[in-house]
Amino acid sequence: MGKSADSGRARLTQALARVADGDRAALREVYDLTSAKLFGVCLRICQDRQGAEDILQDVYLKVWNRAGRFDAERASPITWLCAIARNTAIDARRASGGAVLVPEELAAEVADDRATAPELIAADQDRARIFECLDGLEEKQGRAIRAAFFDGLTYAHLADAMKVPLGTMKSWVRRGLMQLKVCLGDG
Repeated sequence: MGKSADSGRARLTQALARVADGDRAALREVYDLTSAKLFGVCLRICQDRQGAEDILQDVYLKVWNRAGRFDAERASPITWLCAIARNTAIDARRASGGAVLVPEELAAEVADDRATAPELIAADQDRARIFECLDGLEEKQGRAIRAAFFDGLTYAHLADAMKVPLGTMKSWVRRGLMQLKVCLGDG
């Protein structure tokens, strides 16, 4: 990562810390530094310019309320902000009844810096473990969980696509998630 990337990351991290302290000018600075990128994330997911603008307002409201939760040791500031934008856009798309299909290339656009080799190795190991646990589920549970979490489909969309009652779909996903939790050692 170059000096300008380091200084940009530091500036954004400091601005988020000031937002956590209730500094409105710092929120404006965060907005000025990130709004173009976050608007792009929202637009790619919701596919509607007006909708993306509305979602972006919600994103910065969440940033104002959650800035104290940002941990620079766990994520870069832009990655944290893009995750908020992505999740807010997905929630808005789901609330409007639209299926959510997030383009794969969006993940590459979100990060502002490259992970270190140990981070990449740990992430690959975690990913392999998750997929190993997913493969250990019953086929219908694994398909439902993959579609819900990787494709952004709602329970209703999944139930319709798999031609099962909504309650059945919810049970499959709930039982599958409980099995995943045990497999991953979190339960």
